[in-house]
Amino acid sequence: MERHDVETIEDRLLHPVTAGVMAALVGFASSFAVVLAGLRAVGATPAEAGSGLLALCLTQALGILWLTWRHRIPLVLAWSTPGAALLASTGAVDGGWPAAVGAFLVVGLLILLTALWPRLGDLIAAIPGEIAQAMLAGVLLAICLEPVRALVDRPGLVAPILVVWLVLLRFSPKLAVPGAFVTTLVVIAAYLVAHPAPAPRLLPEVVFTAPHLSWQAVVGLAVPLYVVTMASQNVPGVAVLATFGYRVPWRESMTVTGLGTLAGATAGGHAINLAAITAAMVASPEADPRPERRWIAAHTAGWTYVLLAAASTGLAGFVAGAPDGLVETAAGLALLGTLAAALSGATSSPTGREAAVVTFVVAASGVTLGGIGAAFWALVAGLVVHVALAWGRRPTA
Repeated sequence: MERHDVETIEDRLLHPVTAGVMAALVGFASSFAVVLAGLRAVGATPAEAGSGLLALCLTQALGILWLTWRHRIPLVLAWSTPGAALLASTGAVDGGWPAAVGAFLVVGLLILLTALWPRLGDLIAAIPGEIAQAMLAGVLLAICLEPVRALVDRPGLVAPILVVWLVLLRFSPKLAVPGAFVTTLVVIAAYLVAHPAPAPRLLPEVVFTAPHLSWQAVVGLAVPLYVVTMASQNVPGVAVLATFGYRVPWRESMTVTGLGTLAGATAGGHAINLAAITAAMVASPEADPRPERRWIAAHTAGWTYVLLAAASTGLAGFVAGAPDGLVETAAGLALLGTLAAALSGATSSPTGREAAVVTFVVAASGVTLGGIGAAFWALVAGLVVHVALAWGRRPTA
């Protein structure tokens, strides 16, 4: 009888709680470097980047706790990793960091508008999937090239990271990216021992920035960030939960993520959205054999993100002392899988391949025209080619 009680406690508590903690740790460890690299690329100081990471952790945590408690489904939120990669590839915008913060606010408003006006979501869904995936692939390419560049510039520091990543990719693929991040932190620590730097601030610190609205930042950063967040995060997030039999409360989820993005924007958070990969970790039978209890795993992930927020400032300060290229190497390795999936999706349909390739090339070029970055022009170019080639074409039977 005692053994039966122990097994019951384990099934009802230990499994979902463990799954939730692991989902949060994997979500954080696999992409926090992408977030820091992206925020710093658009002008954030190390303190402002750490504040942004903290804001993202807290806003998505609060959103997870609310949605899981209210709906009792394993719904997990995350920061927009493709969006952070977009920031890294876009770089500084007219108006600097305050203009980037203004763009984050616009993204939050657009997500909130999606909840209030479903037609906006329909317009995003109307963008051909090949073009959306090609834009994402072009954006990702720049940061995925960083491991190559860094290996040439700093082989002694970068080689151990690549070796650990490759070995784990062969024997334990799920641990490859987290393992690469841990190795990166070890390499940074060894470097800082040999090259002492001022100790980073360890206590959580929120740095607010007065936003500045720049039309170049709105068009060149906010619009692509909104599109890539919706197409590459929110839509797949709904699909992942549907495969496990859960229906996402779409309007409320968009309201929560829109308000969360608005709340975190002036502290440096770029966007939060529905999770996909970590959602699968808490929604699958591995989290709990009974579907009605898997929400506990997601709820636990929310509380874990609250704890991780406390480490964000110190972590950002720590990696700020790293040599150029190390954090970008870890970020590039983390995004290789996403790049592969985006390239596959972009070229999957023969009829849309030309428009997708044009979109990819323009996005990867990194050009700036009229103060507007390549991601926006890639979307425009892809849609122009798509419309031109589809004009007058008869649908195939």
